[in-house]
Amino acid sequence: MDKTAYTVKVGEATPAAGGRPAAGPVYRSIYAKDGLMRLPQEIHSPWDFFSGAVKKYPKNRMLGRRQVSDGKAGDYVWQTYEQVYQKVIQIGAAIRGFGVKPGAHCAIYGSNCPEWVMAMQACNSQGICYVPLYDTLGQNAVEFILDHAEISIAFMQESKIKSIASILPKCTAHIKAIVSFGDVPIELKREVEQLGVSCFSWEEFSTMGEDIQELPKKQKDDICTIMYTSGTTGEPKGVIITNRAIVAGVTTTEHLLQLTDKVVDEYDSYFSYLPLAHIFDQVIGNYCISKGASIGFWQGDIRYLMEDVQVMKPTIFCGVPRVYDRIYTGINQKIQSGGLIAKHLFQYAYNYKLGNLMNGFKQHEASPFFDKIVFSKVRKIFEVPMFLYFYSIGIYLRFFYH
Repeated sequence: MDKTAYTVKVGEATPAAGGRPAAGPVYRSIYAKDGLMRLPQEIHSPWDFFSGAVKKYPKNRMLGRRQVSDGKAGDYVWQTYEQVYQKVIQIGAAIRGFGVKPGAHCAIYGSNCPEWVMAMQACNSQGICYVPLYDTLGQNAVEFILDHAEISIAFMQESKIKSIASILPKCTAHIKAIVSFGDVPIELKREVEQLGVSCFSWEEFSTMGEDIQELPKKQKDDICTIMYTSGTTGEPKGVIITNRAIVAGVTTTEHLLQLTDKVVDEYDSYFSYLPLAHIFDQVIGNYCISKGASIGFWQGDIRYLMEDVQVMKPTIFCGVPRVYDRIYTGINQKIQSGGLIAKHLFQYAYNYKLGNLMNGFKQHEASPFFDKIVFSKVRKIFEVPMFLYFYSIGIYLRFFYH
C-alpha cells in the first residue's frame, strides 16, 4: 500500500446490469481499510461522555476563560468537571421546568464560551435537540430558523438579545424564554417580556428548576442537534445529526490518533476558537471531554488569538487554512531573517521529519533530534501547542511541531 495515499480501494467497479447503472470502484480511508468501526455499546449519546468523565475526573479542570479586569484580560479561570456538572443539571432542570420535553428544540447563539458548552450539555442531559445559530447567518436566516425549528428556549450572549428582540414579533409562536449568558439590562428585559417571551440571566435561570431524580433515557438514533446551512441558495437547510453521528465522530477521532499520533488524556488542554456552531469543534470538544481534558476559550477577537494561546499554552489546537497561513507567515519571516545556515538547517530538518511522517512514523517518533534543536526554537517563539491539527477536506494533517 502507498503510505502517502489517504485512501485504499476496497471494491472493484461494477458494470451496468439489471437496470442498475454502472458504479466506479469503492475507496475507503486507509485508517479504516480493514472495515468500519463498531461504536461502544455503553455510549448512547454525548451525555454519556460527559457524565462518565465527571465520575472519573470530578476535580479536573474542564472549562476556562480569561479573567477580564478593567478591560484587560488576565489569566485563565477554570471550572472543574464537578462544578460544570452541577450547573448543567440546574440548567437542564430549568428547561424541563418550562415544559420543554425530550425531543423538543432549544437554540444556542453566541461565541464559544463555557456557557455555550453548558447549554449544549444541559440539552443533552434532557434528550433535547440543540440548534446552533451564528452571526454569518444574517437576521433573515436567524428568524427563519427560530420559526422553522420551533425553538422553545434560546440561550445566547447578551450582545445578541437586542437583535433577536427585533425579530421576536415574527417568531414568538414557540419561544418560551430567552436566557442570556450574562446579565440583562432591565430595559432590554422589559422589551423582550413585552413581546410575551420571558427573559432571564444565566444565573437567574439556573435557579428556576426543581430537583430531577432521573434523567430521560437517550438512544443512539435520537436527534442530538440540527445544524442549518447559511442559506446562500434559498432558505437555510437543517442538517439532522443524531447521537450516533456525534459518538461516531468522537470514537473515530480516538482511533485516528491511536494510529497516527498520541491519544488525548486528562492532562491535555484544548484551545477552542473554531465556532461551536459547526460540527468540527463540537466533535473535538466532546472528544476532549470524554478523556477528562480541559477546554479553554478565546476572547472572541481574532487580534488577540495568539495572545490567548500564549497565555493558555494548550496542548491541542484545531485550525483552518486562514489561521495556519498566519502562523506559517510568521514562522517563515523568522526563518528568513535567521541567516543562510539557519535557513538550510531548518529546511533539511523539515524535509527529514516530513519524510518520516509520510512513511508512517508518529509525530513524536519522526524526528526527536530535530524536535530538540530546531523545532523547539520555533515553538518557543510562537508558544504553539504540542499538537496542531489542520482542518481541511475532512482529514487531519500533522504539522511539524512536537
